[in-house]
Amino acid sequence: MSRTRRAPEWWYADAAVPPLMQALSWPYAAISGLRRRAYLSGWLRRTRIGVPVLVVGNLIAGGAGKTPLVIALCQRLRAAGRMPGVASRGYGRGDESFARWAEADSDPAQVGDEPVLIARNAQCPVRTDRDRVAGARALAQAGCDVVVCDDGLQHYPLARDIEIEVIDGGRRYGNGRLLPAGPLREPAARGAACEFRVVNLADTQAQARFDQASFGEWPMRLSPGAARPLRRGCELALSSFAGQRVHAVAGIAEPRRFFEMLKAHGIAVVPHAFPDHHAFVASDLQFGSDLPLLMTEKDAVKCAGFAQEHHYSVPVQAQLPEAFWVALLDRLEQLRGDIAASATAPGGGT
Repeated sequence: MSRTRRAPEWWYADAAVPPLMQALSWPYAAISGLRRRAYLSGWLRRTRIGVPVLVVGNLIAGGAGKTPLVIALCQRLRAAGRMPGVASRGYGRGDESFARWAEADSDPAQVGDEPVLIARNAQCPVRTDRDRVAGARALAQAGCDVVVCDDGLQHYPLARDIEIEVIDGGRRYGNGRLLPAGPLREPAARGAACEFRVVNLADTQAQARFDQASFGEWPMRLSPGAARPLRRGCELALSSFAGQRVHAVAGIAEPRRFFEMLKAHGIAVVPHAFPDHHAFVASDLQFGSDLPLLMTEKDAVKCAGFAQEHHYSVPVQAQLPEAFWVALLDRLEQLRGDIAASATAPGGGT
């Protein structure tokens, strides 16, 4: 079963791009390029907030694995003695005109599903605000000494110190064209300006030869944990479901990855794909059988109120080489000194 809004077939397949889409991509390229140059050249103002800003984003429309990386970044920063906070727009929430703090028990309809997931796992302040500058400033005023901006590569009004591009290792940049002729928000060459490029790799050996990190890219794998009951009961290792048929629910940008991850653990998957940020209701999970139901953590935060005892979430944890964390923390330490020096210099400050 699939209820997702699929990407056009020509984005990721060997298919002809409709002439109208090609024509529309030209003004998109001109406008987006001019906008970026205006910020980089100083024609449009970029705001600094007085603490390091670390932006995580991707160049294609849709997801690539940003949220697990944001969580891992915050966990590692906290372990290193830093006080991170996350600035997010909070896609999928009811009224984006209001800025809100996201807590572990917040209503996803009010703050967004990903901010709730981040708050639960990263255990740090999360601010949802479509104005990223205002959101980042609120985090700094709350005592955060580093701000992680989720999905912020194209939000140029907020000055950033470190950019991390997340790349889907299987889809990469598709046909390499800009929207709407292809999936790119900005030209693929834009990634070269990012200090770190992280590639989300497949867990299955069948995809390994197509899904690899290249020179200058850091490999990331999403390692699944034990299945957690949404109502009550004990956690179960994924191996407990091996050889069984299960309903698998994924309302994320790339549901295929979740389904393939479960299959790699010997689970017979009955897939149910929903649109990214889907607002679930009880009837969405009624499939006419009492088979175990496994869903992503992002979906689970919206389904707890009507979940059944055979419903489980499957968390994932981003795994990256230790050298990545060493390089990132070293760079942040340099930035702390640079920002302190700038603030005390004549005419310095934010």
